[in-house]
Amino acid sequence: MSAWLHIVGIGEDGLEGLTPATRAVVEAAEVIVGGDRHQALANVGSAKRVAWPSPFDALIDVLKAHKGQRVVVLATGDPLWYSVGARIGRSIDPSEITYHPQVGAFQLAAARMGWSMADLETLTVHGRPVEQMIAFIQPDQRLLILTTGAETPAQIAQFLAARGYGRSRMVVLAAMGGENEKRFEGVAASWDHEVPPFNTLAVECVAAPNAALLPRVPGLADDMFEHDGTMTKQEVRAATLSKLMPMRGALLWDVGTGCGSVAVEWMRSARYARAIGIEPRADRRAMAAANALALGVPKLELVDGRVPQALADLPAPDAVFIGGGLSRETFDAAWSALRPLGRLVANAVTLESEAILVSLYKEFGGQLVKLSVHRVQTLGGEGSGHTGWKPLMPVTQLSLVKR
Repeated sequence: MSAWLHIVGIGEDGLEGLTPATRAVVEAAEVIVGGDRHQALANVGSAKRVAWPSPFDALIDVLKAHKGQRVVVLATGDPLWYSVGARIGRSIDPSEITYHPQVGAFQLAAARMGWSMADLETLTVHGRPVEQMIAFIQPDQRLLILTTGAETPAQIAQFLAARGYGRSRMVVLAAMGGENEKRFEGVAASWDHEVPPFNTLAVECVAAPNAALLPRVPGLADDMFEHDGTMTKQEVRAATLSKLMPMRGALLWDVGTGCGSVAVEWMRSARYARAIGIEPRADRRAMAAANALALGVPKLELVDGRVPQALADLPAPDAVFIGGGLSRETFDAAWSALRPLGRLVANAVTLESEAILVSLYKEFGGQLVKLSVHRVQTLGGEGSGHTGWKPLMPVTQLSLVKR
């Protein structure tokens, strides 16, 4: 099938920045779809001009309605890098599409900063929760961020300052490659620039001695979470996540999510990882939502319900953690829904729950381990000068891979 749809990346230099072949495609178009800014940059020919639809999800129907004509969609820079091209390619056969990429905002920003693209993180908060960038705040990290609007850099500056990264260098780059290119520089703690709404933000994270350390590998300190004392503790959580094996785009069911510590760390550990927390208590769902927001994974989904009934209509998971509500019925429902090569981990602290895990191990195999953690504490009151080991409740853990 020949391509009838062309998705053209265009920069601030407009038609002059296109290759001759791509410019010819735009000039020959019968229909050009794009925002006002893009349309102005490609003001040529007699094509019918179509604005982005509202709601934006109607775009695919708009495009299909013009099938049979020469259709061009205008996007910024590289249409397949955090842009509309990927959305279209998921709904229209790729054989019907020709992509025309140009130098994108990330490449231009890296060039302006003199940064190697291989040594930084690229992310977008354009049309997405700004809190997503929090998960990337680490010492000496370099970030390039596609923003949502004029107010986004100030929000990010607040996130940095609140976590001990107030000295981080921030550079806003706007209209790159055009006659009106602008650059604004400062540090997070004192950021006060008014910037254009369409911009790219470069951040060089600088940590103060008291800065929060938030690695993406599992095992954040317990006090990084709001909780009521009932949670999967740091050492056990790290062991649990290692068996759950977070992967890019994978979905976790966190059964009995509590304060959400396992679900939050799952989402932080792999790009685009998703999680659904099932929790019957409203106060704990509220804590989980607050922790997800504070730690940079605002897309955590929370379900009010009791297992196994609450699992019935959820999308099939790539991994399941059962930290509460363990029963044979819950296990059966989760195991049945789990996708091939899915991982299931169940933790138990009571003898009754441990008996269930022992029974499941005899039937399904896998790995059955007992995790014992001791933490040092002061003995004899403050100032005694004596310390000793205080054991946490031992945890029995069953882990399985569905083959």
